[in-house]
Amino acid sequence: QVQLVESGGGLVMAGGSLRLSCAASGRIYSSHVMGWFRQAPGKEREFVAAMRWGRQSTYYSDSVKGRFTIGRDGAQNTYLQMNDLKPDDTAIYYCALDRVGLNYNADQYDVWGQGTQVTVSS
Repeated sequence: QVQLVESGGGLVMAGGSLRLSCAASGRIYSSHVMGWFRQAPGKEREFVAAMRWGRQSTYYSDSVKGRFTIGRDGAQNTYLQMNDLKPDDTAIYYCALDRVGLNYNADQYDVWGQGTQVTVSS
């Protein structure tokens, strides 16, 4: 059974950077997809980025494209490098695993971390 633990959140000023990490225990296969989602207060959880584990092909939402980078860090870990942060990026960020294939809908991901808070001040 895969478990995910996020870290790296915090408070940063607009224009700054943060790097989130997601440590996975349990086996991740090349067919799996690792994703990052975020949820701001009063809003639905939204897709941020995803990566096919084997090919390492990446996908981003329009709101973060060019500013965020998803990648692998070792055999079992994933990161989300966030640059040029904006106040609208303030949210709880979650990593999640889809064991079926690439999806942008949070309902399709069946393993979730506990989340890490990112706050961007103006």
